[in-house]
Amino acid sequence: MIPWLDPDSPFPDVAEALTTDAPGLLAAGADLSPQRLLTAYRNGIFPWFSEGQPILWWSTDPRMVLMTHNFRISDSLKKTLRKVEREMANGGRWQVRFDTAFEQVMRACAAPRRDGPGTWISEDIIAGYTGLHKLGYAHSAELWLDGQLVGGAYGVSIGRMFYGESMFARVTDGSKIALAYLVRFLRDHGVAMIDCQQETGHLASLGASPIPRAQFLAHLRNTIELPQITEWEPIAPLAADS
Repeated sequence: MIPWLDPDSPFPDVAEALTTDAPGLLAAGADLSPQRLLTAYRNGIFPWFSEGQPILWWSTDPRMVLMTHNFRISDSLKKTLRKVEREMANGGRWQVRFDTAFEQVMRACAAPRRDGPGTWISEDIIAGYTGLHKLGYAHSAELWLDGQLVGGAYGVSIGRMFYGESMFARVTDGSKIALAYLVRFLRDHGVAMIDCQQETGHLASLGASPIPRAQFLAHLRNTIELPQITEWEPIAPLAADS
């Protein structure tokens, strides 16, 4: 049985998360205020639930993470990235931006997919993370084509730790292009690990892999107290290493 959290209840220790039935499920209830979300992320906890369910809080073990130096860029994606980089340098049709349409990115991530229904991203989730964005803790990477948002990703940044949340694409490789710019930016700003939360084949194809929760939490504690990143500007993924 997992505990029910009131608005003022602290999170239980992540060691109390379930190991069977719903592995990683820690608690239910509370709210999605920016303050509650920050507390969750600082302790290696994240919300994930379906429409009609109460707010569910998780701390999975193992934890899927992407080390920024392990991010895989395929040959076909390299070709596309070079095209985007040329266009950006010359004010062309393709542009990559950070934090100019955060809520739009979230809503695009929440929209129905070609192969299924919309995601779990509800209006309450959008409100909570938009609040984090206004406080400088949540950020979006955006791909634009002819002034239209066609791909993107968003997540939470605390110190030198980044927690990836969701991606979307309306053109081929749209989410991967946005992610490539985000990963390069984070790597160049001392972020070694991106939290991906749960294991999927798609994330594995990009270079992510599972690690023990204890290892994840140790890294977390060493990075969340470092100075916050304040200037978010895209860096070309294929630029010469600095």
